[in-house]
Amino acid sequence: MKEYVTNSYEETVSLAEGLSKELKEGSVIGFLGELGSGKTAFTTGFVKGLGINAEVSSPTFAICNEYIGNSKKVCHYDMYRINSWDDLYSCGFFDCLDTGAYIICEWGENVFSALPDDAVIIKIDKLSENKRSFKIMTKEEAENL
Repeated sequence: MKEYVTNSYEETVSLAEGLSKELKEGSVIGFLGELGSGKTAFTTGFVKGLGINAEVSSPTFAICNEYIGNSKKVCHYDMYRINSWDDLYSCGFFDCLDTGAYIICEWGENVFSALPDDAVIIKIDKLSENKRSFKIMTKEEAENL
């Protein structure tokens, strides 16, 4: 497990940009964290780091926003309202796993058992108004928290 602390939105974006360069295409990221913890800010940096010029927003009502660049694609899911395997199938999550796209799941705790074993789990804690802790770990490490 690696832990990082950021002190601003800009530092969160920068951290995510760096991580985007380390993960292979088709990687799945599951966020664990409360409302307002920085999940969308992190996604903004991740998308930017892949060279995709897109306006990133939380997919709260759409369930999935797609960001497409020249050679990369990110599927950004909000799993807050996902309550069953049927919901996961109907929102296209399993279909997306086979596309080679990066997949980012906000509210990953709601679909934790459906995340692939090699998923990257990022637990975000809001330490203060602007300060965040990012614990980046394997799914196995997250199971043992």
